[in-house]
Amino acid sequence: MTILPYALLISLGAVTISMFLCLARLVMGPSIVDRLLALDTLFLNATCLVVILGIYWTSTFMFEGALLVAMLGFVSTTALARYFTTGHVID
Repeated sequence: MTILPYALLISLGAVTISMFLCLARLVMGPSIVDRLLALDTLFLNATCLVVILGIYWTSTFMFEGALLVAMLGFVSTTALARYFTTGHVID
């Protein structure tokens, strides 16, 4: 008897709840900084969700997808932060 599937299902549920809470903060955030941080955390949670699903399904392709989500999350957060501070993304 192995405990790994149960632990993965519990962590999958925790990450899903965390994603819904970040989505709520993204929609109801009082300031633009709160919304930007919620978006960054949502990308981080999506990366964790893909990694957990990759472990659960024993698929190596899911880890490449997690890397893509992480890179897109970093670039989009950086671009949005620059846009909100200076008004443009590229000089």
